[in-house]
Amino acid sequence: MLHAVKAYFYYWIRSSNQYGVHSPFLFDYMTKGLASKSTLDFKKARQFRKELIQSKESIVVKDFGAGSKVFKGNQRAVSKIAKNAGISKRRGKLLAKTLHYFKPENVLEIGTSLGIATAYMSLGAPNAHITTLEGCPATAGVAKKQLEKFKMKNIKVIEGEFEATLDLVLKNQQYDLIFFDGNHQKGPTIDYFEKCMNAAHEESIFIFDDIHWTPEMEEAWEYIINHESVKLSVDTFKWGLVFFHPGREKQHFTLRL
Repeated sequence: MLHAVKAYFYYWIRSSNQYGVHSPFLFDYMTKGLASKSTLDFKKARQFRKELIQSKESIVVKDFGAGSKVFKGNQRAVSKIAKNAGISKRRGKLLAKTLHYFKPENVLEIGTSLGIATAYMSLGAPNAHITTLEGCPATAGVAKKQLEKFKMKNIKVIEGEFEATLDLVLKNQQYDLIFFDGNHQKGPTIDYFEKCMNAAHEESIFIFDDIHWTPEMEEAWEYIINHESVKLSVDTFKWGLVFFHPGREKQHFTLRL
């Protein structure tokens, strides 16, 4: 908790809004993509999330990542996972708007959880092919059932440990957008990033969740933004976004969304 408070304070004193951005590309994304009034209908995604929060089901979770700061045991109520680990309505809207603005055709999510963020991505890019990876069989089962119920047919859930499934989905593929929301540890995060670089192109977008969650994750984020292939990076505290755009001058921004 103390780390989170310190990290947020440091982020806040360094951050600015869209008017502090000296990148036309990024300024357009923030003003035309995120800040503008959206034509998207979020009712379906809100109902998707609401039903999970109201669920009476409990599951036994198999955690492959850094563990949880909220849950102590592996027996967990679906409602509590949705409340504490699922994407918020505000962040869900920002994610949907991001996909709606950039219009990716091929999307990868590393860490499905209950599928709430996946549902928002489907809303933002209904014509995209979305592949999402989940290590825990019970959690993947809940997500699959909910996604089927809401008829989100452009999503494919792949169950299994990321060490195996990630290599499988990256083989002979290119992704326009990859959302990293799985193992929140330094080593695996860097490993996934480097593997995914092989499936990226010059206009690909990588979004990393919880970049200030722990000192380890901050170290992973520093490694990523200093990578020679990353030309534009954005720290929004909760998320880190990276763009490649070869030939451009390297820039980093700390912004309030």
